[in-house]
Amino acid sequence: MNVPQLNAADTEQAQGALLRCCESVRWAERMSRLRPFADESALQEAAENTWWSLSESDWLQAFAAHPRIGDRTSGNRWSSEEQRGMNPASMTTFELISKLNLAYERKFGWIFIVCAAGKTAEEMLQALEDRLTNSPMEEIQIAAGEQAKITRLRLEKLLAE
Repeated sequence: MNVPQLNAADTEQAQGALLRCCESVRWAERMSRLRPFADESALQEAAENTWWSLSESDWLQAFAAHPRIGDRTSGNRWSSEEQRGMNPASMTTFELISKLNLAYERKFGWIFIVCAAGKTAEEMLQALEDRLTNSPMEEIQIAAGEQAKITRLRLEKLLAE
């Protein structure tokens, strides 16, 4: 799908395509209403601005759509590709990430979100360990920033298909 195709799609098709990039319904609805986009740059700018205008509950909806880091049984093709840095990880690393994922969820109430593309398992583990020390107020902003990065990458993937 390219930008002209996204612009020309009916509302349901456009929202469906956008939801593949960020699973906040409100984000997809707003983005669909902002069409037409002049080009990819305008699309990306709108995506970023729209994301940061949403409420925390919209962010949490998007977070909840992601598989846990290291979860090999769930997620879509894009999630699997983004987490491929986990593939060579040792069982010890997998177990520690799994344990810390649960600790993170207990502390913050949402899944650990990191833009995993290009990161090794050890880098994701380090990010998880570091971010567990944050306050919920700090962490929601960091997690939202990670989701914004993921959305940017997924919009690029959508336009490359």
